[in-house]
Amino acid sequence: MLVNLNDVLPQAAESDYAVPCFNVFGYEDARAVVDAAETVQKPVILACNKDVIDFYGPVVAATMFIELAKNSSQKVVLHLDHTYEEHIVYQAIKAGFSSVMFDGSQLPLADNIARTKKVVEVAHACGVSVEGEIGSVPYQEGRDHIKTIDTSPLEAQQYADQSNLDCIALSVGNVHRLTEPTSIIDFKLLGEIETLVTKPLVIHGTSGIRDEDIIKLKKTRVSKFNIGTCLRQALGHNLRDYMNAEKGKFDRLYFMQKAMPHVRKEAIRCFELLS
Repeated sequence: MLVNLNDVLPQAAESDYAVPCFNVFGYEDARAVVDAAETVQKPVILACNKDVIDFYGPVVAATMFIELAKNSSQKVVLHLDHTYEEHIVYQAIKAGFSSVMFDGSQLPLADNIARTKKVVEVAHACGVSVEGEIGSVPYQEGRDHIKTIDTSPLEAQQYADQSNLDCIALSVGNVHRLTEPTSIIDFKLLGEIETLVTKPLVIHGTSGIRDEDIIKLKKTRVSKFNIGTCLRQALGHNLRDYMNAEKGKFDRLYFMQKAMPHVRKEAIRCFELLS
């Protein structure tokens, strides 16, 4: 069933589990993720990042994924990931996304608050949840304009109180697109944020975090973990192996159906880690 973040995150924030948010890039990996959610009987978030939106556009992306969400017996959020332009956020809301992220993390605090607040007013009127970011989570590769800024607890409190958004992404040592778990999480900083912010918290760059730290993080108010790289690796590495092993074959669905179980297996591993 299609839901928004407010249907799944508040309970997770108060508990010792978290909800995985998987970046998906096409129907096949999205279906593998939803199949995994059905297997473990847990809620899940399907996220479309900037690359997906630039390629498909919000309408096609929503059309491709929304039936998967609606037809699932589990709670499924269709989420627009990091988006810097309000007009694209509004297009996604109109297209059927149940949740959006307006990313004003590169803006001065006052501008981030003001622009997020306006997005929240529109989104909430449409029954759509909103995520924002305070501080700035860097990227291992790509997006060189994105800064590295640790989240200030006082700014996080101000942002949460004044913007009225639903959850907040933090920068506490996590890094986007790491291919190995080398992030050093600042648990002291996270603890200071938790004392001031009551909203559900979000960690991006989960693939780059050690399992033992993920287990510690899920016991805090962190209720949503964004996961992308390890899923892309599960699809890409296995797809390459299958294609190299059968060079005479070339049908997309033939190979994608071989690779999908590996995506499903990796998604189940992530569900179990966060449960």
